[in-house]
Amino acid sequence: MKTEILVVGGYGHVGKVICLKLGDIFPGKVVAAGRSQQRAKQLSQETAGKVKALRLDIQKAVDPDLLSRFKLVIMCLDQVNPAFVHTCLQSGTHYIDISAKYTFINQVEQLGNIARGHGAIAVLSVGLAPGITNLLASRAVQCLEQTEAIEISIMLGLGDRHGAAAIEWTIDQINASFEVVKEGQKQIVASFTDARTINFGLEIGARQVYRFPFSDQLTLARTLNVPNVATRLCFDSAAVTTIVAKLRAWGITHVFRNHWVRRAAVRAFHKLRFGEDKFAIKIDAWGRRRGKDATIQCMLQGRNQSEMTALAAAFTADTVCRSEFIPGVYHLEQLVELSSMEIWLRQFTYFDLQIEDDLD
Repeated sequence: MKTEILVVGGYGHVGKVICLKLGDIFPGKVVAAGRSQQRAKQLSQETAGKVKALRLDIQKAVDPDLLSRFKLVIMCLDQVNPAFVHTCLQSGTHYIDISAKYTFINQVEQLGNIARGHGAIAVLSVGLAPGITNLLASRAVQCLEQTEAIEISIMLGLGDRHGAAAIEWTIDQINASFEVVKEGQKQIVASFTDARTINFGLEIGARQVYRFPFSDQLTLARTLNVPNVATRLCFDSAAVTTIVAKLRAWGITHVFRNHWVRRAAVRAFHKLRFGEDKFAIKIDAWGRRRGKDATIQCMLQGRNQSEMTALAAAFTADTVCRSEFIPGVYHLEQLVELSSMEIWLRQFTYFDLQIEDDLD
């Protein structure tokens, strides 16, 4: 009988928090997995057995019989192809992924028939961005009768402790070109271009934000049926944001493709603290309501975005384990409401959530 939860990358920066939270909810039923048996065992010992350990290398073929004990798999590692996801769904094991890589997410979306045929669900876009950004955008759309555009602005704190994979992904995307949706059509844009000035509120103030390839801007265009969606990024250190934008404008961000430069940049972001651990998300949505033009703003501020990502994933896991959903592949906003996650999150962390509109 499937009763356990497998967290792949469970002893990593985000995975460890997921394991700790779920270990309290489902003691003895959570398994931290990864290539290091020693690190997995250490976490198990730290939790007095609430979290168990398993050595698992997803780069190699996984025996489907291994999954016979797991009701749910939570993936905290980046993957190149969806072979492991396919194995999970084919074995009837539910699957949650915190990846922000659209190319991979798009591949998993194609596994809907596999999931439906074996009674499993996969939940994508789970975390802070994508994830909470999706739920905030969905809430904004619900406040409008017709939505013409959504702008997602994200400020990440450089003083936070980030996992190596998150840092590597962010640095790799600085020189990226990627697709966005404008007037219902896909267009190619470049990272750290097309700046907008966004006011994140009194405590943070106005910041310059730049295009960045978070997957939410492509998936939300489909799941919420909005013809214009864009996601932009800045760091809490305005100086670092400006430096990166200027490097992009001067056409020299390609230096991050160099192995030595990339490794040095990852090490610097991992060890040094350029700012604080604050993060902020602002959603601006434009459309029509009650026959008039209307604007909705949703804003969330907090600390420690890595922990918030982990808590969002733990909430989703708890929801999947306790609920019955029609099998298939979903994005977070297609399964849960912002209000439900908000209530759950406030048990574990403080954050400020505001929703405003320009109509009485």
